[in-house]
Amino acid sequence: MKQTASYYQALSKIIGCCLLFTLLATTTKAQTRGKVEVDKDPRIDTLAARKLEKGSSAGSVASTGYSGISTDGYRVQFFSGSSRDDAYAAQERFRQKYPDIRTYVSYREPSFKVHAGDFRTRMEAAKLMQELRGKFTSLFIISEKINPPEK
Repeated sequence: MKQTASYYQALSKIIGCCLLFTLLATTTKAQTRGKVEVDKDPRIDTLAARKLEKGSSAGSVASTGYSGISTDGYRVQFFSGSSRDDAYAAQERFRQKYPDIRTYVSYREPSFKVHAGDFRTRMEAAKLMQELRGKFTSLFIISEKINPPEK
């Protein structure tokens, strides 16, 4: 009888040690080095690129043509998809062909959208849309607040 009791005591100590070891092993795994992934709003990249384009004259209204006042207008949407990299690649393709037209990347879950232009009339947006027909697949004219173009 004594031998059976000591057997169960030894078994419980072994199980306790195993549980303790398992607990320590799982908590130390959380402390190992890993990969850090930064998830940020894509508008930050757009603002940073705009700041670089403007250079040192960022505060001057006369040099940028942007007074900070937004009005109703139109833009052409030429990309919509779930990949951030594809959105920025499409924006870059557009900028290479049309460096004078502003582009805007926006994210509304689950997709990224890239818009171009600050057009006051739908006709101006339709003209750009016709030029883009063979270069981009999904084109739409979007009515939204725009930054007024230079006069």
